[in-house]
Amino acid sequence: MLFLFSYKQNSAQLLDSLEAYVKTRPSIDARLESRNSFIKYGRAKISGVRLGVTYRKKLKLGVGYSWLDSEVFTTKQITNINGTPINVDNYLNFGYVAYYVDFVFHKTQRWQLSVPLQLGTGLSWFNYYYNYQPYRSKKYFLLLYEPGISVQFKVFKWFGAGADVGYRFTLKNSKYVGDKLNSPTYAFKILFWLDQLYYTAFPKSKITERFGPSAW
Repeated sequence: MLFLFSYKQNSAQLLDSLEAYVKTRPSIDARLESRNSFIKYGRAKISGVRLGVTYRKKLKLGVGYSWLDSEVFTTKQITNINGTPINVDNYLNFGYVAYYVDFVFHKTQRWQLSVPLQLGTGLSWFNYYYNYQPYRSKKYFLLLYEPGISVQFKVFKWFGAGADVGYRFTLKNSKYVGDKLNSPTYAFKILFWLDQLYYTAFPKSKITERFGPSAW
């Protein structure tokens, strides 16, 4: 009973905090990202772009697009024009639209811990080449859920480093999709805050007077 009461109380406080953040004036959250994961026991790079809003640098909401940015393939047997079976490299491709939320639950002057959550919908397919001609399989629907945890450290007001660790869960709706794409994900980041860099470099400008000054 004490556990349930504590959980309910903390959940209510979290919802109140989120509501208070959303009522503040947002700023733009724009990012390029690159994450590592594993597909068929090999490392696979996932690249992406994101655009959204951030409230008081505590809550980020937005949408992005991610895609497989590595060569991942299996061996596929086909029949050539002479009727002889041959093996070709069958390359995996996928891309998905991602809806994300990132909530900062601990922040000091230099350290920050947050919980990024991402839900994605997209398509996957295979393609191979034979006689310099591309051949593509039918496309399979993807539904992905990617929870994680993120840590970052500020070296200066405008520069820092960080790391993300998470897991990619995929809906298993065919023999090609599902368990083969389930994987831990990780990324190491170099962070630049261009607005803080501007405020630091030009402390007396009109923009800094209006939106600044630089702050941790």
